[in-house]
Amino acid sequence: MHFEYAISALLTLFVVVDPVALAPTFLVVTEGMPRQARRSVAVRASIIAGAILIGTALIGDWLLGTLEISLSAFRIAGGLLLFSIATEMVFGVRSRHEGEAAEEAMEERVRNVAAFPLAIPLLAGPGAITAAVLLAGRAERDPVLLGMLIVVIVAVAAASLVSFALAERIGRLLGMTGNIVLSRLLGVLLAALAVQYVIDGIRAALAG
Repeated sequence: MHFEYAISALLTLFVVVDPVALAPTFLVVTEGMPRQARRSVAVRASIIAGAILIGTALIGDWLLGTLEISLSAFRIAGGLLLFSIATEMVFGVRSRHEGEAAEEAMEERVRNVAAFPLAIPLLAGPGAITAAVLLAGRAERDPVLLGMLIVVIVAVAAASLVSFALAERIGRLLGMTGNIVLSRLLGVLLAALAVQYVIDGIRAALAG
């Protein structure tokens, strides 16, 4: 039972988080950053997302119930915030802001980008949080199963870090023109994902 639970949790979270598919997005949101700053963003985002999912697995269901916050509301809020990032990517606003930013502001930007949109809502989004809550419910307060779930979350966060680390090599292969085209294309896709978050949230709220 324990082995089956661990495999099920690993497959569920890995598919929902999908760290490999987020590698191109990592390139876009860290565009213009030096290599060291990108590495810092990758590490911070992975740690933050892992901590959020572990916290969700342990107290997420209780916290959402106490605050009377539904997952549908979380989906809508996350979608709206993600859409604002997507519009900046499509119109190149992020690149212009980066060119105007002072060097001393880099550390603050590293923290901001790592927390949003990478850690939330891309890595630890509504889907991943929902999966963590459901998997914790399946554990039925069994400390062994909860411990296995935490190990699985750490493994998925580590996979995200590896994916982001390899994304930098992809960026060098694409070159400047390729990165610009990728930024615009991913911006449109990210906008569509954000709208889907909102639609899913509204649909869930109406169904509930």
